[in-house]
This record gives sequence, C-alpha cells and structure tokens, in this order.
Amino acid sequence: MIQEPVTTVRPAAPAAVFDWLDEAAELRARAGLTRTLRSRPALDVVLDLASNDYLGLTHHPEVTRAAAEAALRWGGGSTGSRLVTGTTELHTELEVELADFYGVEAALVFSSGYAANLAALTALTDPDTLIVSDAYNHASLIDGCRLSRAAVHRAPHADPGAVAAALADRTQPRALVVSDSVFSVDGNAAPLEGLAAAARAHGAALLVDDAHGLGVLGPGGSGALTAAGLAGAPDVVATATLSKSLGSQGGVVLGPRRVIRHLVETARTFIFDTGLAPAAAGAALGAL
Repeated sequence: MIQEPVTTVRPAAPAAVFDWLDEAAELRARAGLTRTLRSRPALDVVLDLASNDYLGLTHHPEVTRAAAEAALRWGGGSTGSRLVTGTTELHTELEVELADFYGVEAALVFSSGYAANLAALTALTDPDTLIVSDAYNHASLIDGCRLSRAAVHRAPHADPGAVAAALADRTQPRALVVSDSVFSVDGNAAPLEGLAAAARAHGAALLVDDAHGLGVLGPGGSGALTAAGLAGAPDVVATATLSKSLGSQGGVVLGPRRVIRHLVETARTFIFDTGLAPAAAGAALGAL
C-alpha cells in the first residue's frame, strides 16, 4: 500500500496573516471598486442630491428639538436590549404612532432598517418555507434571505406572473413573497397589487420593504401599502426605515399584532441588539 505524502501547512508569521487583504484591495482598485469615506461639515454649501433625507426633515427645528429633548430626558443611549432595559416609554409611543400612521395593528422599532429586514426574513421563515425574492431587492433583503433557513427563488424584476409560477411549483408548505416598494436600483415602484394577488392565489404571505415609500407614497405619505390598498391586511407585513423621509435613524416592522409578537420573542436582531437611541426615537416622533 502506497501512502500519500502528508502536506504540512506552515502557519503564517503574525505580521503576514492579513497580507491577503492587501491583495484583495489591489484587485478592487483595478476593478474600480475602491470605496472612500469623505467627511462633510455640518453646514455644507454643496447641493446634496445623494441624500436619503427626502423631505428635508433632518434639520427641521421640530425634529432636532425633539431629538435634543429626548436625549436630555432619556440619556445618550437606550442602555440595553429592548427586552432587558432598552424599551422606554418613548419607544412605545413611537411604535403606537407609526402603526397608526401606517394603518396597521402594531409596529416594532429596531436600531436600523437593515436590522428590521434581517429580523422579518429570519423570524418569519424556516426550512419549510420558500422565499420568492425580487431580483432587484435591497442588499438587506438579500442578506436576510441568505441568513434564513428557507429555500430562496430569485424572481425576475417586478414580474407577478413569474412570482405566481414559482409559488405554484413549490414543495414547501409555506411561502413568503419579498419585494421593495420603490427600488433603490432604478427608482421604479413594485406592482404590489399584482404581487399580493399572486401570493394570495397560492397561500403565501407578502413582505414589502417600504423604506423609499414611507412619507412619499400614499395619502399624506402613509406608504406604499396604503396606496395599493393593502395596509392592515392580515397577510401583509411591511418594513421601513426611520432614516429617509423621517429624517432620523432606525428601522421598523409594521403589520399584524401576532407577527410583531413573534418578532419580539424570536428575532435575533431584536433580542440581542441594543435598542434604538432615544434621540433617534425622539427625532422620528418629531418628524411624524
């Protein structure tokens, strides 16, 4: 019997263990993918056309005053996970106001819109679920799909027929259709009525990221689900951010009360994350 030679991996010297990062940076530079942080002053004379501050509320006096008053009353941080010490009366008031404004039973506030999307996708799915996700969905939705234990089907962009076909062919007992309301890639609006019809025809739920619709679409800016006649539906859940039209920071999941209860008890980005800072909660309330 001939024994194969044993290959020994020599450990890298301490100074060299991250040399591969320099090689990766060089490859990105060659491909034109280098990213650079650029600090800006508080008062900038440049006309900003890249901001998410759609309604210009970030510097509105009522918003900044609400943020300052919240920080003075509640402190610089929320002090912990919201299930331990991080839920204040301010957080609860914000959730009630958001749910009422959006026309749903309940809302749950997170430290970011990214965390809200990860929570919804990982807590509302399991290995017995098929996720049908639009090809142009935001990175946070894509990462939520990856972190979920569900099977994921990448559907052609804004195509309810393709979504219906994927749902019809599934073998999983549960399914979740996932879409942005307004796509950050190209700015177009999702065909929410068609997506809802496809989902309902095949016993699936619908999850809509309304980050770019809240404050812009629907009567009084009440969101894309209201505009589509889906607000408050028992089979539809929305996520949104507080950092765009509301000029603050944070995220929120909006929908049926039992969905919110489930997230409180199971969503890891809620359970193990520090609650939204009081100043951000106060600013969002001021913006509302």
